[in-house]
Amino acid sequence: MTAFVLVPDTFTGGWVWEETAARLREAGAEAYPVTLAGMGERGDEAGPGTGLEMHIEELVRLIDGIDAAEVVLVGHGYGLHPVFGAADRRAGRIARIVSVDTGPPGAGEPAVRSVPDPEARELLAARPDAPVPPPAAGAWPRWGSVEGIPAEALGRLEREAAPQPAGTLTEPLRLTGAAADLPTTGVLCAANGQSIAMVEMAVASGPPQLRVFAEERFRFFELATGHWPMLSAPGELAEVLLRAAAGGGHRVTAPEDGHEQPSHLLPFLLDPPERPRDRIGRVDLHLPDGDGPRPAIVFVHGGPIDPDRRPTPRDTPCFLGYGRCAADAGVVGVTADLRLHGLTDYPRAAQDLAEAVDLVRADPRVDGDRIALWFFSTGGLLAADWLAAPPPWLRCVAANYPALAPLPGWGTVESRFRPVDTVGTADGPPVVLTRAGLEHEVIAATVEAFLAAAKERGADVEVIDAPNGHHAFELVDPTDESRAVLERSMRAVLARLEA
Repeated sequence: MTAFVLVPDTFTGGWVWEETAARLREAGAEAYPVTLAGMGERGDEAGPGTGLEMHIEELVRLIDGIDAAEVVLVGHGYGLHPVFGAADRRAGRIARIVSVDTGPPGAGEPAVRSVPDPEARELLAARPDAPVPPPAAGAWPRWGSVEGIPAEALGRLEREAAPQPAGTLTEPLRLTGAAADLPTTGVLCAANGQSIAMVEMAVASGPPQLRVFAEERFRFFELATGHWPMLSAPGELAEVLLRAAAGGGHRVTAPEDGHEQPSHLLPFLLDPPERPRDRIGRVDLHLPDGDGPRPAIVFVHGGPIDPDRRPTPRDTPCFLGYGRCAADAGVVGVTADLRLHGLTDYPRAAQDLAEAVDLVRADPRVDGDRIALWFFSTGGLLAADWLAAPPPWLRCVAANYPALAPLPGWGTVESRFRPVDTVGTADGPPVVLTRAGLEHEVIAATVEAFLAAAKERGADVEVIDAPNGHHAFELVDPTDESRAVLERSMRAVLARLEA
């Protein structure tokens, strides 16, 4: 007999699991939908001491009262934090952890770090003891896609939601490591930006610590629905949970590339000389020799980036390298840290970029009538605004291995961030697009769609190919081909600044 303990996300209670729990019981399993203190229908129990540790203790008591031979802990969103805490304290009783549309938390990590709504994160930063109010009607997508939820269930979600006690989100997760080797299954919700393809891409190109997901104990399932599969696809979710308990699911494999460092910390392909760097808030200016205002290239990083990651993008080898290359070529190289920490942060990152450009153009060392914007990876989505309404001083839009439309499931990214829809719609600057021949399929598809749209609308796009290059080839492929491609791309952008 298997017992499933079902722990809900923020603002909600065990009621969200009702249909999934019924399907599990029909299949002969035990199911325990949990409503934690101060959440959902127990919202009136919230008090000063209501926090993550209290919720962990509640789950431990529940586990201790279950007689089934196998206990599977299932956490959704915030619920995964108390799940991991309880598993750490009762590792010997837990057969498997299942995370529903949520990445596994680390030791010492508060749940607020994975809150998708930037306004909620800012509220907790300003008032760390204040409960977080549930989303207003129509605002639930800021916390995760609601795709597929029937209108009646969505209405109930809105009616029965309760403020989330602050301590549940701000208390750090205490782990001893006792549960570190437990089998773990990820249930990925494609309409909320999670997919097996995205995990494979992260394992292949992300920091080495992500390669843990290629270990034997990890398995993955994917559902074609939003963040709330227990409401939008309860039957499918129950089937997946039963298969997960039996050890099923997709296994991700790690590439054998020999990199021991995170890719973003690998050495830059070239070794340009260090130049004077002027730091103004979140913006750095790499300055060339000589007097007089010079053209500028603003380099735009991708994301989302963990807000606590160090070094920040402008201090990584890649952007230090590009900034110095620009200065060495006689123009001002501009790097900036954008507040792109989640999929809903693109509007804020766009504002950060606009403010950075205004700051740069106002600097007397910069020729404000000759500016290029150079986008990288998923920062490419930010090019949409500039292609839709290009100012006269924007001489070039460049992009390296970019995502030019939201990736599969990135439904929470605002629709305005689609360069495939804006390229060629205005009389704008030329585009220099550097394409990696060994790009991830999901990103390559957006590039091909962009080029097709550009051709149809008569946009001026120069494509520079790195046939044997991977995503972030300047770091992961230190070859003569990559050096030649990088130098050609830089020459192309400089030529358009001088035109």
